[in-house]
Amino acid sequence: MDRDSAQRLVALFGEEGVSALERATVLVIGLGGVGSNCVEALARGGIGRLVLVDRDVVEPSNINRQAVAYTSTLGQDKTEVMKCIVRDINPVCRVDTVRSFVTRDNLPELLAPYIGHLDYAVDAIDTMNQKVALARLAQDLGEDGLGFPLVSAMGGGNKLRPELLRFADITETHTCPLCKDMRKLCRKRGVRHLEVLFSTEVPVRRVAGDASGARSPLGTASFMPPIMGQMIAGHVICRIAGVEGGRDGAPRAKRR
Repeated sequence: MDRDSAQRLVALFGEEGVSALERATVLVIGLGGVGSNCVEALARGGIGRLVLVDRDVVEPSNINRQAVAYTSTLGQDKTEVMKCIVRDINPVCRVDTVRSFVTRDNLPELLAPYIGHLDYAVDAIDTMNQKVALARLAQDLGEDGLGFPLVSAMGGGNKLRPELLRFADITETHTCPLCKDMRKLCRKRGVRHLEVLFSTEVPVRRVAGDASGARSPLGTASFMPPIMGQMIAGHVICRIAGVEGGRDGAPRAKRR
């Protein structure tokens, strides 16, 4: 990073913490509203290597919340747009892109080049089967000494109150409908623990459908997924840099 940006980080994390960030490799799967904003914050936070996985292109409906979405990027691959954004922020950051749809079957092959080298992984995937498959893979690899910390984003749709977001193990979640389904699927697939960011807000009721009977799409506020992405990035950065939580839950840097 440039000298001024690095100095701002050193003031928070110290030289040792910033060095840890510069050496770190973070995987982000899914470059939607949560994932793309998370990557932007990770790049600004001095992460040295990012592995970005997504198969989609930028669409008009993405513009209200995604860091990759502008009228000028419509139709472009999200991974390539995100790579350009990262390089514009932090030219020394190494960026690997994987343009692929993640499935339960291809996940081990997709991640094979990075196993043993990941300092953290962020799940910003939309579908439950893939989310649980990633959690199970991280768990199994951990038993072999090759695991990596994983944090998973839960549902941000039909939510309006970012102050109600919380980090917790999936077994301790409540209120969020996606979390309820995830808890069941985790038990079924043998996933014992999974750190998640979830909302304790009761989802806003969706607007009634039109005359044809079609249901309105899931509502997404312009601020909610970006805040979730920023929170996850902060969580990852503080963990890698060696920041602990104080008694009141506020971040507190380790003494060096």
